[in-house]
Order: sequence, then C-alpha cells, then structure tokens
Amino acid sequence: MWSELGNNLRVSVFGQSHSAAIGVCIDGLPAGEAVDMEALDAFLRRRAPGRLDVSTPRKEPDSPRILCGLVQGRTCGAPLAAVIENTDTRSGDYDQLRDVPRPGHADYTAQARYRGFQDVRGGGHFSGRLTAPLCIAGGICLQILKRQGVEIAAHIRSVGREEDRPFHPMGEQAQTLEQLRRAPFPVLEQKAGERMRRRILEAREQGDSGGGVVECLVQGLPAGLGGGMFGGVDSRLAAALFGIPAVKGVEFGAGFEAARMLGSENNDPFRMAHGRPAPAANRAGGVLGGLTTGAPLLFRAAFKPTPSIAREQESVSLSKGEDVPLRVQGRHDPCVVPRAVPVVEAAAAILALDLLLDPPAVLPGAPERG
Repeated sequence: MWSELGNNLRVSVFGQSHSAAIGVCIDGLPAGEAVDMEALDAFLRRRAPGRLDVSTPRKEPDSPRILCGLVQGRTCGAPLAAVIENTDTRSGDYDQLRDVPRPGHADYTAQARYRGFQDVRGGGHFSGRLTAPLCIAGGICLQILKRQGVEIAAHIRSVGREEDRPFHPMGEQAQTLEQLRRAPFPVLEQKAGERMRRRILEAREQGDSGGGVVECLVQGLPAGLGGGMFGGVDSRLAAALFGIPAVKGVEFGAGFEAARMLGSENNDPFRMAHGRPAPAANRAGGVLGGLTTGAPLLFRAAFKPTPSIAREQESVSLSKGEDVPLRVQGRHDPCVVPRAVPVVEAAAAILALDLLLDPPAVLPGAPERG
C-alpha cells in the first residue's frame, strides 16, 4: 500500500479509521517556518465530522498533536510528525462487512488484495477519515504559501444538478477567497448553497446520498513551475486528488468542454501584462505542457455519492457464495462534498509548495537564450 505524496515535500499518511490514531509525517519542510497551531486547528475543524447537519454525526475534535519537527513554533528541518486520536468509534457496526461487501466501496477489492487481513472497521485505511492527517500537512503548507503570496481557496461547485457560480478563470478578490475559507457551507452564491443543502437533506431522508464537484483556485504561482509529461503540474496534482477517497474525476480550466471547442475557441491569447506575457482567458486552467502559465491554477474534482446508504442494497456473502441483501450500519455522510472542500485545498497546497521547492531547470547565472 503506497501512502506517500510529493517529490521534494514527502507527505506520508498513516493509520486506519478506527485505529488508536491517524497521522502524518512531512519531510522536506523548509526550516524556520512558523506554524500557527490555532490557525491549523481552525482549518482542520472545517473538515471535522459532526459539524454540519449535512454530515455524519460521528464527532471527533481532530486536534493534532505534534510529535516532532517543531521547535518553539517553527520548523527545524527535521521531519514533522503529527497524530490525531480516534475517540468516537463504533467498530461493531462494520462486523458484517468482512463477509458482505458494500456496493461502491473498497470492501471487496481490499478483501481480494489483502485476503482478509485488511481492517474493515470504518473502511480502515480506505476511509475518508485519512483525509484529516492530509489536512494537517496541507494546513501547514497553506500558512507557508500565504507568506509567499500564494492564495488557495475552494468552493462547492455543485451538488447533484444544483450549481454555484464558477470561479472567474482569471482569479477572484482576496476578500472573496477569505469569505469562502470562513464559511460553514462554502459557496459563492448563498441561494445556490441553500438549494444544495436541501438536496443533501432530501437524499438523506430518502435513505440515499449525493455527489458533487469541488472547484479550487490557486493564485500567485509564477510561470514555469512543473515539468513535462509525468512531472507536470496537472499530472502531479491529479495524482494527489485521486488519493482522496470518493474522487472520480479531475479537470483543469475548460476541462472536458475543451473537447467540444475549436482551436480558435480554446486557445488562450497572450497579452503583455506588467512587462511579461500572460494568458488573457485562462481556458487552460493555468497549465500548459505541464508548466504553470502564471495565470491562476483552476481545477475541479468530482466526488461520487457516499456508498454507505440506509437503503437496502444488493450484495453477496463471500463465505456462502450467494447473493444476499445488505443494510449498512454506522454513521455516514449523506454527501462528502461539503467536508471535502478543505481536503482539496490541502492537496493543492501540498502540490503548490512541492512545486516551489523544485530545483531550477537552469543553473543560476546562466544566460537566457532568445
């Protein structure tokens, strides 16, 4: 099982949903960077369960305990390790899942891979619970990035067919992004948010669940970060995003809509801005050839509906080799999208700092070729 992310900044997530604790180890953080623990706690609360009426009733404080890597509130160059204790678990709710796997979940595939040795409690290492330590790493990166003039924020772009207005492809005001980061239900248009909340609550009342899309904006990255092919910004960020449970699709800029356009419609015209070339439309989402363009990095992640629903579903008994009905026990989100917003921001922050730590492609002092 591979649970590590990053090239220069190595982020390793460990633990299971119902183990004693979950945690993260971050290697490669620049030394001397201040970490505001109150700000980090506030960031983690945005993802924590039991906070919204549209989330799971499981309650976890999700307050991290830093084990090493900080001295007097600053990074010291050593790996930073942190843990979050699991305190509100009901492991008995998952006993039947070793024999009867949930449709749409990793229960069966984990059984096929690990032959019964996997932890089925709460989904084990495949649970969305593991996004909490990812947010520890991302929350620290967000603080470092902000001091370097890089702003990151995300919002709920859609739940089902209910949609919020999209981010402007050329960026948003800093005040708008700050309001999103402080909002319990982060949307740009309040009425759209109300429709989304109703849709989630209706699905829960029907014993069902919903999916949706999170849109994220990264402002302040210079042009030329990244690399070609497998080292590209979009390749590296997509790998991080697909590590988030329930993500089923990722697109940048115009995304799949670009397939319906002509080249003259999709191409970003260049204009001179502040003495350097800049895209005028940003249909590329801030990435060309795997390299940042200097325009905002704009992308969306699609989340599937929560597979653990109250309705009776069709499954199989692995021990009996026959079809059986399944009613899932336990506490689950009727829609993971609202709590996924800070997780997407965290993945983007880890990627952005990782990019800024890339070694230069040309040695300092080398002449520029025209």
